[in-house]
Amino acid sequence: MDNFVRTLYQERASLPSTVGVLLIESAEQLLTTTDTFDSVLLIISTDKEPELLVKHYSYEGTKLALYSIYENKLREWLMAGSNRKIYDWLLNGKILFDRNDSLQQLIQDLNDFPFHERKLRIGLEFSKLIRRYADGKKLYEQKHYFDAYNHVIHSLHHLARLSLIEKGFHPEVTVWNQVKNLEPEIYKMYNELINSNEAIDKRLELLFLASEFYLHMRTDLGSSHIIEVLSRKSMWSIQEIIEEKELKLYSVDICVLLEYLVDKGYLDIILEESKGKSIYHRYYTTKNF
Repeated sequence: MDNFVRTLYQERASLPSTVGVLLIESAEQLLTTTDTFDSVLLIISTDKEPELLVKHYSYEGTKLALYSIYENKLREWLMAGSNRKIYDWLLNGKILFDRNDSLQQLIQDLNDFPFHERKLRIGLEFSKLIRRYADGKKLYEQKHYFDAYNHVIHSLHHLARLSLIEKGFHPEVTVWNQVKNLEPEIYKMYNELINSNEAIDKRLELLFLASEFYLHMRTDLGSSHIIEVLSRKSMWSIQEIIEEKELKLYSVDICVLLEYLVDKGYLDIILEESKGKSIYHRYYTTKNF
């Protein structure tokens, strides 16, 4: 197996576009982390085309997955927190090749988890939390309890991830194992939701009450990134917000987050008359502008 892996990565390490190569072995990680493969070879490249190349190999009864990823795409995943396995791969993988210590520096940055990166990650998790909470509560009010339950489970996952990021930790694949030790109250909420003998509507009712408290406690922190960006000018149309480079990662959750912040008094609405009679354009502005 070692010779096979060496053959695969040495060919790519000779390319000037290759930044680094990591080996992740399932014997040392959860099998879910490697998608049931025995090993994963992660190659980071400055080649933009393709952004992600995946190959699967078999060798002497073992399975190996090769991922070649564009460096900027990898950083986008890390910033958005959209691929949790990548954190495990980078933090626990074995470095096979590292041009100019670039890979080592990337891993060091992950370990340091700078505050400006945490601020964005917290904002993204908070927006997802708000979206799931709002959708779940609406479904609960309409007595669609099983659908509401699904959204609430997801909202708790986002709350758990947010609380870990807040403390300077990257959420891992086994996020609830982390939360159990670092945020026992949130773990208790999750445990009671899934294991309680109460009727599902009663469980949801209690959960929504508890969630209101956690949302209130984290709104300042969760909204700090978007408020900081919106404070840079007097007012924003929704199109300007969607197109703003620093806010693009919020994606489909941005509208629900904005309305939540308006409702809670963090943002104000400015109405400007349009060409149509009694029709107004709606703009968002911060309290501190």
